[in-house]
Amino acid sequence: MEFTAKQIADLIQGKVEGNEQTTVHTFAKIEEGTPGAISFLSNPKYMHYIYETKSSVVLINEDVVLEKPVSATLIRVKNAYECVAKLLQFYESMKPRKTGIDPLASISSKATIGEDVYVGAFAVIGDGAVIGNGTQIYSHVVIGDGVTIGEKCLLYPHVTIYQGCKIGNNVTIHAGSVIGADGFGFAPNTEGYDKIPQIGIVMIEDNVEIGANTCIDRSTMGQTTIHKGVKLDNLIQVAHNCEIGENTVMSAQVGLAGSTKIGSWCMVGGQAGFAGHIHVADKTFVGAQCGVISNTKGNGEQLIGSPAVNPKMYFKARAIDAKLPDMYRQVAALQRELEELKKKLND
Repeated sequence: MEFTAKQIADLIQGKVEGNEQTTVHTFAKIEEGTPGAISFLSNPKYMHYIYETKSSVVLINEDVVLEKPVSATLIRVKNAYECVAKLLQFYESMKPRKTGIDPLASISSKATIGEDVYVGAFAVIGDGAVIGNGTQIYSHVVIGDGVTIGEKCLLYPHVTIYQGCKIGNNVTIHAGSVIGADGFGFAPNTEGYDKIPQIGIVMIEDNVEIGANTCIDRSTMGQTTIHKGVKLDNLIQVAHNCEIGENTVMSAQVGLAGSTKIGSWCMVGGQAGFAGHIHVADKTFVGAQCGVISNTKGNGEQLIGSPAVNPKMYFKARAIDAKLPDMYRQVAALQRELEELKKKLND
């Protein structure tokens, strides 16, 4: 596929500076640009690359001031990062979609399959499962009995969805993820642990994306809920009876203990951990490797460190940490002086 700078500008409401007929057929980072590629500049740290990039077209913000001429054709837009995301989505939508049912797929006669559905080789769809129109199910996916999957979903290879779980429309689940495994529920007894049956489900609403090898456990009773618009990275653990609010995003290796409630529009950094039975308010920003052990205060709160505190408190504490070796030596010296004084007084 090949597009001119003018066609791209029309698509994203941008303004061309340079040759409108310059064509591109691929994407490239600005520092790795090649002829025929389109790049973008949104981070000021990469500003110097615009003068040396070999990309044919570069998206830049409309308020960027150039210090010298550039060889690339420019398209000025309000938000270059947002526009390149739109272009990538458009590019992805142009790729041909897989269709049809592979003869090596195993589909129960009691399942309901919508129109224009793709099911790959060795995929398994159980009794009573319902698959919505336009959904794509790749090889080795296992969909349990009674699972409901909405329209235009995309399940990559080796995804497993346990019995009874419900998936909304336009949901993407990447390879190796497990939806609806038993929550971690055990009751101690004199000889070990009794398993507590997990009889609930997982409910995933519309427009959710789940990264590779992420696990979302079914609830003990009721449901574990992932609300619409949530984006989860790879290798995330969501325990039983958790709830993640609308449009919250989480980076890789985040862990949620049971019955944690995360609000809407939260942003969570990688490897953050949440204690069970706590509530995180809407629009909370949680830093990487943060340990959240109690309810948060309110909208817009920022947390870093473990246990989690506000950044001001965290950096004050870290500043003191740096002084601890000197403070230790000073205290040791004072102790020696005190012992010497005691000895003199006793003499």
